[in-house]
Amino acid sequence: MPHQSQPQPPDELDAEAVRTWSSLALAALGRAREDIDAINVYPVADADTGTNLYLTAESAARALEAAVGSTPADVSGTPSLARAVRAYAHGALIGARGNSGTILAQLLRGVADVLGDEPDDREPGRLLAQALRRAAEEAYQAVAHPVEGTMLTVAAAAARAGEAAGAEAGSAADVARAAYDGARAALADTPGQLAELGRAGVVDAGGCGLVAVLGALWQALSGQQPAPEAVRGRAVPVPQPCDAEEQGGPAYEVIYLLEATEPAVAELRRRLDGLGDSLVVVGGDGLWNVHVHVDDPGAAVEAGVVAGRPYRIRITHFGDERRRARGERVQRAVVAVVPGEGLAGLCGEAGATTVLARPGEAPDAEGLVDAIRRAHAREVVLLPGGADQREAAAAAAEQARADGVRVAVIPTRSAVQALAALAVHDPEGSFDEDVVAMTAAAGATRYGELAVAERQSFTSAGICQAGDVLGLIDGDVAVIGSGLTETAEAVLERMLGSGGELVTLVLGPEVPDALAERLEEYVQHGHLAVDTVTYRGGRYSAPLLIGVE
Repeated sequence: MPHQSQPQPPDELDAEAVRTWSSLALAALGRAREDIDAINVYPVADADTGTNLYLTAESAARALEAAVGSTPADVSGTPSLARAVRAYAHGALIGARGNSGTILAQLLRGVADVLGDEPDDREPGRLLAQALRRAAEEAYQAVAHPVEGTMLTVAAAAARAGEAAGAEAGSAADVARAAYDGARAALADTPGQLAELGRAGVVDAGGCGLVAVLGALWQALSGQQPAPEAVRGRAVPVPQPCDAEEQGGPAYEVIYLLEATEPAVAELRRRLDGLGDSLVVVGGDGLWNVHVHVDDPGAAVEAGVVAGRPYRIRITHFGDERRRARGERVQRAVVAVVPGEGLAGLCGEAGATTVLARPGEAPDAEGLVDAIRRAHAREVVLLPGGADQREAAAAAAEQARADGVRVAVIPTRSAVQALAALAVHDPEGSFDEDVVAMTAAAGATRYGELAVAERQSFTSAGICQAGDVLGLIDGDVAVIGSGLTETAEAVLERMLGSGGELVTLVLGPEVPDALAERLEEYVQHGHLAVDTVTYRGGRYSAPLLIGVE
C-alpha cells in the first residue's frame, strides 16, 4: 500500500517529503492514466504512456517503502533523505516501462544524484533547483536522439524555472511551484514543436505525466493542491486525439535490465542505435535499463548479452498493443498465478497477466477465467503456480475453451518455475512449440522454499518445533533449522548437488538484503560456474523461494 501521509510543511526537504511525493505522484498518475493513454501519439500511437508512467511510479513507490518505510537510516532514527531518493530512483529504474517510464526513471536518478549526497549547507531551494537541472541533463544524455516537443522539453523548462526561483533564494516549495508552472507552460507549447502532436491536436503524453509528477512534488512541499485540469492531463484545451492506427517504424519494443560496465554500455548504445530507434539507456553504477524499438528483437537482446548480463527481458509487438487499445484480441498471452505483489510486478513486466494468490486464498476458477478474459487473447498459456491450484486452472481452461480461447495449462508448482517458463516464452512462434518450450523450462527448474513452522509436527526430515525454519525442496521438507541463513545454505547445497547453472532467489518482504548477499557469496565460493539473480517477492510472498536451473 503506498504511503498515505499528509503533505509536509513548506521547505521540509527530507525523507518524509519524498515518501509523500511518491504517494501523491502515484495517485495523480493513477487519475490521469486513461487521459494520458488517450493522447499518446508519439513516438508510437500505442495508447500506453499513462499506464507505463503509472507502473514505473508504482515500482518506485514499492522500493521506497521497502527501504525507508520502517527502517531508520541515520543516527537520529529517522530515514535519511539520501536513502529515500536513492531507493525511489532505483525502484523506478528496475521497474521502468516504455519510453516515457524509462525517461522518468532517469529524471529521478538525476534528482537522486544531487539529493543523494550527504547533507551540506546548501539551502533546500537551491538544492532542489540543482537536482531538477541534473535530472533534465541526464535525461537528455540518456536518449540517443533527443526530440523537442516531448517529455524532455518539459523537463528542461521545469529545470530552468526552478533554477530561476532558486537563484532568488526561494524555498524548496517555491522552486517546486516554479518548476511545475514552467512545465505546464512548456507542455502547452508541445503541439507547435512536434508535427505528430500538431496533426493530432494533442499535447505530449509523456510531458503530461511529468506535469502530474511535478505537481505532486509541489503539493508534497507546500500542502497546496495542483490545478485539477493539469492533473488530469489536460494542461491545454485540445481536440479529441486520433486513433492509435498502424503506422510506420519498428515493430517491436524491447526492454531489459542489464548488468554491465560503462564502456560496454557505450558500445551497446552504438550497436542498438544501428538496429532501431527510440533508444534510451538509463542507470549507472553497473545496472542499466535498456529501451529500444526494433524490427529484430533477438538482435537487440543479443547485443545486451555481448555487453553484459541482460534480464527481465520484455518484448512487445506494437500491433498487439494497438489491438488491445482498440479492444481487439491479441494472438497469445500468458496468465500467471503468483504468491506476492513483487512477483506479480515482475511477471507483469515479462508480459504476463497476473493473478495474486494470498496465503490461504488460492484463486478460484472464476478468478482465473476473469484473468484469461482480461488478457484478451486468442491463445492463452496458464501458469497455475502450485499443485493446489491445478483443479481451478483446469476448470478455468475448460470454460475459456468454451468461449473460443485456446488454452494450455503448464503444471508449474512454484513461482520460480513460472519465471523460468516466462523467460523462454515466444509469442511469435507456434502455440504448440511455445507450450513445449515453457513446459520444459519449468520442469527443468528445481524449486525450494523456506517457511516457518507454526506448530510441532512430523515432517519428512524429522520432528519440527514451532518457530523452526523449514527448508523445502520440490515440495518436501528436507532441512529443519533454527535460522534463515543456515537453513537456506543447507537447502542450496542440496539443490546444487545435482548440478545447475542459474540460481534464482526471491526474498520475502521481511527478509533483509544481507541474506541475499550472503547466499550469493555462498554460491560464488562453492559453485564458480553458477550465476545468481535476486528478486523481491513483495507482500504475501514466502520468506525465501529458490530456483535452480
